[in-house]
Amino acid sequence: MIALSKKGSCSSQLCLALCAFGVALLRDVSQAVPMDDQDYYLQEISNRDHYYSFPYPGEEFFPFTEQPGEEGPIRAAETEEHRRFKPSRKELKAKKSNKKGKSILEAPPDCPPLGLETLKITDFQLHASTAKRYGLGAHRGRLNIQAGVNENDFYDGAWCAGRNDPYQWIEVDARRLTKFTGVITQGRNSLWSSNWVTSYRVLVSNDSHAWTAVRNESGDVIFEGNSEKEIPVLNMLPEPLVARYIRINPRSWFQEGSICMRLEILGCPLPDPNNYYHRRNEMTTTDNLDFKHHNYKEMRQLMKTVNKMCPNITRIYNIGKSNQGLKLYAVEISDNPGEHEVGEPEFRYIAGAHGNEVLGRELILLLMQFMCQEYLAGNPRIVHLIEDTRIHLLPSVNPDGYDKAYKAGSELGGWSLGRWTQDGIDINNNFPDLNSLLWESEDQKKSKRKVPNHHIPIPDWYLSENATVAVETRAIIAWMEKIPFVLGGNLQGGELVVAYPYDMVRSMWKTQDYTPTPDDHVFRWLAYSYASTHRLMTDARRRACHTEDFQKEDGTVNGASWHTVAGSINDFSYLHTNCFELSIYVGCDKYPHESELPEEWENNRESLIVFMEQVHRGIKGIVKDAHGKGIPNAVISVEGVNHDIRTGADGDYWRLLNPGEYVVAVKAEGYTTATKTCEVGYDMGATQCDFTISKTNLARIKEIMKKFGKQPMSLSIRRLRQRARQWRQQR
Repeated sequence: MIALSKKGSCSSQLCLALCAFGVALLRDVSQAVPMDDQDYYLQEISNRDHYYSFPYPGEEFFPFTEQPGEEGPIRAAETEEHRRFKPSRKELKAKKSNKKGKSILEAPPDCPPLGLETLKITDFQLHASTAKRYGLGAHRGRLNIQAGVNENDFYDGAWCAGRNDPYQWIEVDARRLTKFTGVITQGRNSLWSSNWVTSYRVLVSNDSHAWTAVRNESGDVIFEGNSEKEIPVLNMLPEPLVARYIRINPRSWFQEGSICMRLEILGCPLPDPNNYYHRRNEMTTTDNLDFKHHNYKEMRQLMKTVNKMCPNITRIYNIGKSNQGLKLYAVEISDNPGEHEVGEPEFRYIAGAHGNEVLGRELILLLMQFMCQEYLAGNPRIVHLIEDTRIHLLPSVNPDGYDKAYKAGSELGGWSLGRWTQDGIDINNNFPDLNSLLWESEDQKKSKRKVPNHHIPIPDWYLSENATVAVETRAIIAWMEKIPFVLGGNLQGGELVVAYPYDMVRSMWKTQDYTPTPDDHVFRWLAYSYASTHRLMTDARRRACHTEDFQKEDGTVNGASWHTVAGSINDFSYLHTNCFELSIYVGCDKYPHESELPEEWENNRESLIVFMEQVHRGIKGIVKDAHGKGIPNAVISVEGVNHDIRTGADGDYWRLLNPGEYVVAVKAEGYTTATKTCEVGYDMGATQCDFTISKTNLARIKEIMKKFGKQPMSLSIRRLRQRARQWRQQR
């Protein structure tokens, strides 16, 4: 009996402990949920798999060793760290100016974004109370995420709660203790609806069960949210809080809409050498470069520094001015800067046509530093590239737009602030539409107006002063016509893909349609050369940035099959000059935080170099006359490819081609046509394919007559004069 009573007492104590735990859990949940909704939310919580159920290798985690009270999650983390992370002066200023929950643009946060926008935070780290449907799930609640054109698809523009009540939430699991400092919110990106949250609470937790709201002396802090759907609003926490989880609880929303949010969390992960997940995914670089965002003055100073370090291989020049009078600076890297060397191809990178797409600008600035350092260090690959190529780097095509984005900051400019020039023009699509001229000529074969398949002239209307053309665009066109570029890449942002021409669909009734150039195979190879050497573009495991999954084409896309654009820089460059140009979208985040630059550099460094090396693929040569003098403006044709190129002022040319055997013909006014077979191998290095052509008999006669001050007489005039003499003799 005694034994039984002891056993019974132990069992009863265990039951009481379990009941107490259950009551405590119900009490925590019921504090925020009405009685009618408790069953629904308890079911939501009980069905969720917890991350601590699957510990990472080397990580031990025992969530139920203690049962903290309401304040437990914060106090447990604060005991040692709270003293270390006192608010800085900037944070105190932000706290003072944010008493009413207003957004702060003038007080940049000390802690960087966790990475919802850059996708460092995975979909598995985002949870929500409910969702209207899958396409509006928690995984879509990322700052600046863009929706598809069609509603009700898998790729919508926010997290939207399944119900409109004050008990909804979206939660981020940082997967380690983090000092949370602020929240940035947006409404839903949509062409057809208007939805945003106007106020919200912030809660934190260490175990995703016991939650503590951000409080001040008067109670829970209610943060002011958005007043429209696109402009980001930043709210700094009254003081930093240390926890693993953070939850946003909307309290009010746009009256005619519903609960929808996009967000970014600001926070500093605390040191944790035992955290396997972060040790595995952290990216570091060994390159000693200036990883920061450079305003116009700092960009100019950096160029001077690079030029001072490597004066023998660099030159700074400008191609014109912006609408606001800022010079469009470029850096040339070559073993003979300032002059075109016969037989040496010219390459260009440009960035910043959209001023708010800042990553490309910084990558070009990093590239010029890297090439200077590696050249001085004797890196044979870089030395060979510089000695055999004339490289031009133009980091900021639209400095006026960049200035607007820079003033707002990396997270607060939204999707479009600074995209256009000062006079509201999109430079990337501001070039002459030569596609339509070419296709109309091809479709109307009997037309009197014949358009060549290359070097199509710019229409007169475009050259008039009244045409809507940005001064920056005119400067780029003059630059493109002056220098015989062979290959170029324009760096853009907001996606992770390489787009190749044509960018415009041929059919006027379609908005998306694969529209290849005659050099489609070459363009596809060029695009793949960049994408395949990028750390993420061809990674089948990576998440799509917004709405498009480019994995089926290995991180590349035909521009017209993505979205049609008339007057793109790629199409214009191909049809008006010899240069093959591609658009390289270097990251999901147009304006990443400064702390992301080292990783973005590592993602793109190899690709940037490999793409430059492709300028040496195909055939090259010099077209000369019988006296060994180069013939300018000679036409180079490849059998089976309906697109020609022309020789430069010195008679040299470069024709990008994939490996294979080609029949190449050259013709020039006043010269005989010459043909030869040229073979392109798989090894890097263009095949030398020179031509020597002779003048035609008529050209020789004209040259002789001109030399002696006479002009050759046409046959018809000669016959008329002869008949006149015969008529006079008969009289």
